[in-house]
Amino acid sequence: MLRINRENLKSSHQLIWFVIDFVMLGLLIVNLTFIIWDSIYNFIAVQNLLRNYVPALQSAYHPIHERFIFYDILFVAVFLTEFVVRWAYSIKAKIYDRWYFYPFIHWYDLVGCIPVGSLRFLRILRVISIIYRLHQYKIIDFTDTRLFRFVNFYYDAFMEELSDRIVLKVLSGVQEEVRKGSPLFDRIQHDILFPRREMLSDWLSGRVAMAAREGYVPNRGALRAYLENRVDQALKQNHELSRLKYLPVVGPTIQDTLENAVGDIVANVVHQVLEDLASTTNHAFIEDIVNVFLPDRGHAPSEPEENEALIRLILEIVDAIKAQVKVKRWREELP
Repeated sequence: MLRINRENLKSSHQLIWFVIDFVMLGLLIVNLTFIIWDSIYNFIAVQNLLRNYVPALQSAYHPIHERFIFYDILFVAVFLTEFVVRWAYSIKAKIYDRWYFYPFIHWYDLVGCIPVGSLRFLRILRVISIIYRLHQYKIIDFTDTRLFRFVNFYYDAFMEELSDRIVLKVLSGVQEEVRKGSPLFDRIQHDILFPRREMLSDWLSGRVAMAAREGYVPNRGALRAYLENRVDQALKQNHELSRLKYLPVVGPTIQDTLENAVGDIVANVVHQVLEDLASTTNHAFIEDIVNVFLPDRGHAPSEPEENEALIRLILEIVDAIKAQVKVKRWREELP
């Protein structure tokens, strides 16, 4: 239900103008209702229907219908008076840079006052402007009304459907350009990615370091035990090493020592690699990898297989974006 915020109305410095807005809003609604009713009454079939079933109403309204222009001009006189008063106030308050800007900005108020059938309905724009102004100053709030939620829901649904179709059309065009051998991916590589190699290196270095710290450091003991166990199993399945146990006296000892040493070496190597990745020292390594994928412009041209792989990568990325665009979020909000 629409409610008037009386506190904001009283505390505002434009109380008189808001009161005028409410009065004009009421007059506009009455005037538009009058125009619509007279337009319906203008049909002979409607006049005959009223004459047959409601003769008192027909006989009372028919003289008003014949002088419709006169009564409409009475409303127009009030609207023009209010228009001139607001224009004068805008000049006095210097709301606009030039005194003659007001009628151009509020052209619909002026054109709607012309007593011509098709132009009269422009007065509904004046109703919308008054309601918007009252809503903007928080005198009234339409967001809690069922009408607003209904209109806003279908407006959002319409805009989502429209924007999705446009985006899908554009993305399909991009895919078609790439399939035809467009230099798009070369431009992406040389004009977009290549100048940002340092930024990509820093970003990848930070992401790798964070992944190593969060994934490895807390699970260091479990990973070491897993590696030693796997190395121990692999060594036991090796036929050459298994023959050591046949050596007299020292065979089993040598075998156990070798298994422990190899397991310890492997675990220490993996530990050191992950420690390096978890620190800032990985930057040079990541930078070398980025330089391999994004060589200088003077580098030898890519092989056809590499170009095909890059084309497939771009197409798959665009397909993933299109799949996400096709998700209709407004359907999830259906009551």
